[in-house]
Amino acid sequence: MNLRPPSASAELAILVVAAGRGARAGDGLPKQYRNLAGRTVLAHTLAALHRAAPEALIAPVIHPDDLELYQASVAALDASAARRLKAPVFGGATRQDSVRAGLEALEADRPGVVLIHDAARVFASKALIERAIFAATAHGAAIPGVAVTDTIKEIDADCAIVATAPRARLRAVQTPQAFDFELILSAHRKAAAAGAVELTDDAAIAEWAGHRVHVFEGDTGNMKITSAGDVGLAEARLIRDLQDIRTGQGYDVHALGPGDHVWLGGVKVTHDQGLVGHSDADVLSHAITDALFGALADGDIGSHFPPSDPQWRGAASKIFLAAAAANVRARGGMIAHIDATLVCERPKVGPHRDAIRYSIAAIVDIPVERVAVKATTSERLGFTGREEGIAAMAIATIRLPL
Repeated sequence: MNLRPPSASAELAILVVAAGRGARAGDGLPKQYRNLAGRTVLAHTLAALHRAAPEALIAPVIHPDDLELYQASVAALDASAARRLKAPVFGGATRQDSVRAGLEALEADRPGVVLIHDAARVFASKALIERAIFAATAHGAAIPGVAVTDTIKEIDADCAIVATAPRARLRAVQTPQAFDFELILSAHRKAAAAGAVELTDDAAIAEWAGHRVHVFEGDTGNMKITSAGDVGLAEARLIRDLQDIRTGQGYDVHALGPGDHVWLGGVKVTHDQGLVGHSDADVLSHAITDALFGALADGDIGSHFPPSDPQWRGAASKIFLAAAAANVRARGGMIAHIDATLVCERPKVGPHRDAIRYSIAAIVDIPVERVAVKATTSERLGFTGREEGIAAMAIATIRLPL
């Protein structure tokens, strides 16, 4: 059969189901908000879908408790991807409820085809999305499947084999599942009205409603992140794709003046003087910020946050550092390592070193193991030796896609 994509006038929507709790991934945040090579799982998924189908309207369904996590994930997307997002819809108690809520929210947009995709599948390729669109157009209801390579045994309650399934006829089903929009919306409504709540996926709902569901070729690389081990495997794959490795350096100085504390890497350190500057004069954060902008070849802290702008007077420097990190993520990259050195006679940095490391790691959203903070004196030489100011140097290593 020669399949053709929808006409230019037909609209495509992709419903991204991200309302689950992901208990099998272990303790911590829901798996769709775990950090994965510099961005959350959900951010990677949304970016991949946009790359595969830049014309698609993307409709996320999230848990009501996750709005702030969702907003932080979306902040890591580039502007073109963010523009294709609908406002998130809050899901229900089950995946079936969540999908129906997303479909109801899409009704006003009247897409011709809707793809329903799990947020935990970050590797949806352009070829897979194209096959899904073609199949939905040709068949009305279609799902991707990959051939089963292991022999499948059916067992009874005592774990004794009762049957061996014919492997040639088996498929492991993936997402995105692809449908004519009106068909699947109607099927979901009928299932909800009838109390049919034990249907495990959208294909099962379409089958229950009497529709024949076609299986098209899936993608063995389209893995689903389910367990904690899957998170590590997915991150390794993503990092392999970030082959443009860059370093940037940063240097900053601030004079000491009246005060009772200094800010270092977002940590308030008691001192008998303060650092003088337009913002909070966090010399360490400024140096790291410049290192990140340098690695991106994207100007410096002054070009992004000019000291002549009154809105930055007294501002917390973690704002600047977080913005530089967000710029790395918006380029599809990750921060691989930060190495920073403070040069001062006082205050002594050692007692605060770990607090500063954890603060920087939290601001730029990377593991603390990727942040090094050192301190040295200048042997009483120069302005730092005379305790007239504090200097900081930093090197940032980032990885970007080629």
